[in-house]
Amino acid sequence: MEKRKIGSSQLESSILGLGCMSIGQDDYKAQSIIEAALDGGITYFDTADLYDFGVNEKLVGKALKNVRDEVVIASKVGNRWEEGSDDWTWDPSKKYITEQVKNSLKRLEVDYIDLYQLHGGTLEDPIDETIEAFEQLKSQGYIKEYGISSIRPNVIKEYAEKSGMVSNMMQYSLLDRRPEEQAFPILNEHSVSAITRGPLAKGLLSEKMLSKASEKIKEDGYLHYTYEALEYTLDTLHQKFRDSRSMNEVALKFNAANPLVASIIAGASSPDQVRSNIEAIAADPLTEAEYELLKEITNNKGYTEHRL
Repeated sequence: MEKRKIGSSQLESSILGLGCMSIGQDDYKAQSIIEAALDGGITYFDTADLYDFGVNEKLVGKALKNVRDEVVIASKVGNRWEEGSDDWTWDPSKKYITEQVKNSLKRLEVDYIDLYQLHGGTLEDPIDETIEAFEQLKSQGYIKEYGISSIRPNVIKEYAEKSGMVSNMMQYSLLDRRPEEQAFPILNEHSVSAITRGPLAKGLLSEKMLSKASEKIKEDGYLHYTYEALEYTLDTLHQKFRDSRSMNEVALKFNAANPLVASIIAGASSPDQVRSNIEAIAADPLTEAEYELLKEITNNKGYTEHRL
């Protein structure tokens, strides 16, 4: 599988990563999903301290124990929670971040985290203090690199200009091209990679298409799309590509066509889903004509909030 560098760092990631939030809490099932990913060449595994309140990190660490030096383990921090509670609060303080990393390391059963990310962020955060925390953890060897996870162009700009971040995780798909207007140019200017999540747009860009639409989507549409516009767009995509590519292929290869993207994080709740995504990403790259057609069919309206 294709590998790409993450930002200006020495970290190298498979173009397709596994989003581990959906692997569940059953040990055997989680192991089988992660093993399917490893067998298919996936080397990037995304988790967070908040996922299942620490259980996800434990499962990921256990499953990757024998291949630790061959993979990139990415986790996130910033959501403070207490054992036995289903609630959490936002805490980007240096004190919390430098304490919490040790809990994540323990759950993952590793000596360091490859990519440690701030799990959100606002302009009201103590940004200089937050950056200082990540720089300290890097200098101490607890983490190799750090990044943030944000869809807010104004927040991304602050961190990109002030820190040594190498990545930003953000939602990006054919149906959500909002990052192209302001966020991607900022990342590109500062040699920061995009780690994209939600490439299949809640399943709308999978083979099941509109059958995956929730009642909320049917009533309110999806982002900039009314439900009627969504129906038209998905039908057009299907008509144009049904003889040459699967919907999974179209969706994943669209993300991969952007050189700013270091890894495309797709979740999976079964080994078969992982294998389907691996098969799709292994397809031939989009031609220039295909890429331009996809951009014509979909819209690229930017964010309406948190703009520069």
